[in-house]
Amino acid sequence: MSKLPERISDVIQPWVETSPDQLALVAADGSCTYRELAQGVTESQTWLQQSGVRPGDRLMIVCENSRRFVATLLAAAAFEAWPVLVNARLSGSEVDAIQKHCGARRVLYTTSVSPHARDHAKRHGATIHELPGLGQIAIGPLSEEAQPEPIDARSEDRVAALIYTSGTTGLPKGVMLTHRSLLFVAAVSAQIRSLTPNDRLYGVLPMSHAVGLAVVLLGSLISGATLMLAHRFDPAAALTALEKERLTILLGTPAMFSLLLDYAKLKGWKSLRFPALRILSSSGAPLQPTVKTGVEELFGMTLYNGYGVTECSPNISQAVVGEVRGDTSVGRVLPGVEIRLRSLQGTEVAEGEVGELHVRGPNVMKGYYHAPEETAAAIDSEGWFNTRDLARLEKESLFIVGRTKELIVRFGLNVYPAEVEAVLNAYPGVVRSAVIGRSVEGTKGDEEVIAFVQLAPESPVTESALAQHAAQHLAPYKRPSQILLVPSMPLTANGKVVKGELAKLLETPPPQ
Repeated sequence: MSKLPERISDVIQPWVETSPDQLALVAADGSCTYRELAQGVTESQTWLQQSGVRPGDRLMIVCENSRRFVATLLAAAAFEAWPVLVNARLSGSEVDAIQKHCGARRVLYTTSVSPHARDHAKRHGATIHELPGLGQIAIGPLSEEAQPEPIDARSEDRVAALIYTSGTTGLPKGVMLTHRSLLFVAAVSAQIRSLTPNDRLYGVLPMSHAVGLAVVLLGSLISGATLMLAHRFDPAAALTALEKERLTILLGTPAMFSLLLDYAKLKGWKSLRFPALRILSSSGAPLQPTVKTGVEELFGMTLYNGYGVTECSPNISQAVVGEVRGDTSVGRVLPGVEIRLRSLQGTEVAEGEVGELHVRGPNVMKGYYHAPEETAAAIDSEGWFNTRDLARLEKESLFIVGRTKELIVRFGLNVYPAEVEAVLNAYPGVVRSAVIGRSVEGTKGDEEVIAFVQLAPESPVTESALAQHAAQHLAPYKRPSQILLVPSMPLTANGKVVKGELAKLLETPPPQ
């Protein structure tokens, strides 16, 4: 890998010098070249500094994907302010909690593309500013109490983005990602996909999240490619863009690909071909085998899988382009990243056995903001970050089997929810499933397996049919004691099921 830029804001400079008229960003409301994006970054930096934002200040950006967001993000990073990236689709209480915790000096809102951002801006008394070329943005009142953080002596250790975890359990934590960690992932992910200035990527993954930020946005810009921005996913719009814009790379979540399958089925399409498209890739949540198979049959090409966590900027592994697999391996560990698998007692596990996944490398976060004890619990003295994910390694291919805290102990044996969910998800008519454990009354440490299943509309599938299917494919101790059909699942923005919400449905003891 060639030498990385010093800051994330530096990724566009080589292309400004060599191909200034190359399109950098394309959006519904207009496009901008690398030269125009650089001008927008410079103007945004001047405006931010005149607005009282200083190096070390937290600049919170309540956003959805837009040209103004990109320019503002890079401008803040250029003079060492800390961009705090917040998905505008979060609730008011979630946004307010992040604002309070990070101690933002200013809050910006991408009002030009997001009604959700407009609602937050109105609630906070923000004012609209029109900046030439890249659209309007709203800015909230200046916080006189906010104090800047000290600037690290080493530029690569300086914070480039503060992203709060989704908080599927417990309170979200502020993850401090450095210039080095984000640029490392951007460069490696671009290298794996052989990105060049001839590529055109679909930028629909939220750039307030680590995948959208590092892999899609920075991975595109560091390659001199063109990024087509979309602030929400719509299957019809995505397919139109693939055809008309001749997109070459489509990166999405399993939920997005599932919507594409549903839309194609609604239209009666069994085959879609886009000659320019060369890579389909999924990340952000576990990929169901039925979704992978369905997408590959529909598009006539491989759907690659990947894995990461916000604390690792976020990529840890990625499928090898050109390698066709019929399973849902999340690929090989990124070059330059180390992993180890440990039992819950801390001992090394053999290849093929399940263990807790630890990661060390330039992708690992600086730490959790204002949470030294949580940081110390996550990263040991040798720099190993404990993902709290359970995984196994088979011939260099990584498989994720679940979360440590979701491990179910049944009759003294380990049950991995992902294994049970994979069986249930394979049944025709099942949209998704989620498996959790419930303590068995009168026993110590024993749990029973409870499955929640969401069916496709008008599906005739019953609990008993699912139970029979599970009995055919699972050992007795892995079979759900109870299967509950639910109309929908509580999901995070990335499409992950919030199992804590499902657990609340079990507060009433089951019938004896």
